[in-house]
Amino acid sequence: MPPIPEILEDAADVRRLEIMTRRIVNNVMAGEYHSAFKGQGMEFEEVREYQPGDDVRSIDWNVTARTGDPFVKRYVEQRELTVFFAIDVSASSLFGSVRRRKRPLAAIVSAVLAFSAIRNNDRVGLMLFSDEVEVFLPAKKGRKHGLRVIREIIREPAHRGTDIPKALETLNRLQRRKCIVFLLSDFQQPALRRSLAVTATRHDLICISITDPHEMDIPNVGMLTLEDAETGEVVTVDTGSRGVREALSTRLKHRRENVRKLLSSLKIDHIELFTDRDFSAPLINFFTTRIKRMGGGG
Repeated sequence: MPPIPEILEDAADVRRLEIMTRRIVNNVMAGEYHSAFKGQGMEFEEVREYQPGDDVRSIDWNVTARTGDPFVKRYVEQRELTVFFAIDVSASSLFGSVRRRKRPLAAIVSAVLAFSAIRNNDRVGLMLFSDEVEVFLPAKKGRKHGLRVIREIIREPAHRGTDIPKALETLNRLQRRKCIVFLLSDFQQPALRRSLAVTATRHDLICISITDPHEMDIPNVGMLTLEDAETGEVVTVDTGSRGVREALSTRLKHRRENVRKLLSSLKIDHIELFTDRDFSAPLINFFTTRIKRMGGGG
């Protein structure tokens, strides 16, 4: 794939992003996307008489009692799904030390998934959040709407903090019908269990964590002044001290591992992405694993 621009600023960048991601959408993601989410929604079609071989669990006991003959409910797979992107655009998403920053990576990954959904004729919605909900776009179909979603992602947010529980509460309130939710964040906020658990019971929640390598492996650059991007707090640390570097790295690695354990305990799908690595392989691996789990693999 051609290099992705580090900064996405205008409609021309959105158009270039669409062209750049088209190959992976068309050649790699299209079939996997459909297979991974088939059967997500089932809608009632009819009640008909029981036939040998029908699943007895599908018997409509009310109709059977009224008629005296066994009838079953028949459901068909919904052809159209709803896919929502909930993207953390707080100030920490601007961090990046090697290849690209977190927010452009989130935009790229969202573009690939959004265009895959549009190709599948699914509805796509968007919520951008910091410590407030910055943007909420109800789900719609079509390429034009998909391009609007990508344009909104690159908009500059008004706030710096992070409030994932508030964002998920808003999403659950406004999107009442079950949908697929991709939650993209660096997950630096603690105390997320309840909000993630509630959302996972209402929707098919998939968490995409985005990490920069220097958040886990602090380089030796001597005395370093750090500013918390979200709170503005400033501290000075001596990265020349091996003990200091190891303490910082250990704390950050523990936080990352805690996120892994939390999502695993809640049985929430998790995709880990890094700003210095290719994003397509983890995405493809996620879809392949999910298809096999659903019984669609070889």
